[in-house]
Amino acid sequence: MSEQFKTVIGLEIHVQLNTKSKMFCGCDNNAEGKAPNSVVCPICLGMPGTLPTPNCEAIVSTLNLGLALGANIPKISKFDRKHYFYPDLPKGYQISQYDMPFCVGGELEVSSEKVRLTRIHLEEDAGKLVHPKGSGHSYVDLNRAGTPLVEIVSEPDISSPAMAKEYMKELHSIIKALGISDADMEKGHLRCDANINVIKNDKSSPIVEIKNLNSFRFLERALNYEQDRLQKEFDSFDGKKRKLTRGFDSAIGRTYELRQKEEAMDYRYFPEPDVPPFDLTDEKIFPLERWRAGIQQLLPSRKRGELNSWRVEDKYLQEISKDSHKYDLLDKIAKRDVDVTPLVAKILVHEKTAAGMGEENLADLARLIKESNPPSNIVRKVIAEALSSGEKPSSIFSREYAQATDNLEGIVAEVISENQDAVEKIRSGKSEVMGFLVGQVMRKTQGKANPQQVKDKIEKKLTNGGQNG
Repeated sequence: MSEQFKTVIGLEIHVQLNTKSKMFCGCDNNAEGKAPNSVVCPICLGMPGTLPTPNCEAIVSTLNLGLALGANIPKISKFDRKHYFYPDLPKGYQISQYDMPFCVGGELEVSSEKVRLTRIHLEEDAGKLVHPKGSGHSYVDLNRAGTPLVEIVSEPDISSPAMAKEYMKELHSIIKALGISDADMEKGHLRCDANINVIKNDKSSPIVEIKNLNSFRFLERALNYEQDRLQKEFDSFDGKKRKLTRGFDSAIGRTYELRQKEEAMDYRYFPEPDVPPFDLTDEKIFPLERWRAGIQQLLPSRKRGELNSWRVEDKYLQEISKDSHKYDLLDKIAKRDVDVTPLVAKILVHEKTAAGMGEENLADLARLIKESNPPSNIVRKVIAEALSSGEKPSSIFSREYAQATDNLEGIVAEVISENQDAVEKIRSGKSEVMGFLVGQVMRKTQGKANPQQVKDKIEKKLTNGGQNG
């Protein structure tokens, strides 16, 4: 059935900016761990007679994000009032942007397909409602009210739930690379409203907006569920264009109905009278071209291109391109010895503590692994010692572990001589006994030999005629 349908998805992603103060007042923008309603002032409480003062840092962060995503920066931008009633919106309206946002258009490439962006705008966040379990009431916490919030709205160019997840992941990595948000989804710093409908034979289902999805997995699960539901119920739809809003219950993996979707006219937008428009052509205040040049160096897509040129394996590209420290280490190593760079990338991904080593010791460790192929447990011990002492990994290995490898032939011969019963069992076809012989060699070398190398030498000895082979 699904092959007859076309799935259409657009995402609205909200990002809390990590500015020092809130969007229109001087309150601390970090309320984590603080008592409810303790990080507030008359401005973010919406008291009559108060005047908002725009946060320049938040505007710069929004423009930088737009430049990173190829958006057009208009000459003039302004704030608007978006009216609606909700208990955690003390003013009765939200200062947002309607027809003149800071960024227009842009695109993001996902899975070799381009997702167009409609706009990127800046607004203030609302507070939140706290619902204590087992109680019949809710609390309003306004600590979050006034937090700078960027909204990135895509065109409906996403064709599957899996593609939506990849889009959100790529956007998350760009935001982290720019340093404009902590983007911690568990804490609600980045959350998503997903719009989905299905089309068959020029007839469309209603457009459903799924609210407040705060993980990549929940986004994909919610869209998969809603895609299946819309397909199954498709024949019951009348074809009239309307929008519905649903939530997602992650515990049972299902969406549920909330309300009909408001349209722009329901919000009664008008220009914010207390904040004048912004002239974005003033290069002294907004040096867009200088910012654009600097931003390109930070983007994960550019870093992945560099990693490819260093022959780093595809499975390591995402992690390293998102980790500035690991990427910078590889960049320094590639300029000195590009041949070891692919192996250093593997080390950085699999041995997390290795990132604490300098580039010289990382390159030395990679050369050591290439030449001597020590087992992973020895590699970890060498890394720990190098981190503690600052000594070169190759020097540590030569002093502590190389002797076991140098004398390995003799130790293997000794073990074979001492365990002729096991040797006869192996020759009679009981290959599982090989593990016993390998274990005996490892015991004699105090775990310092490479198990695969030990196994190869035992097999070679037995093939060549037994204990004297």
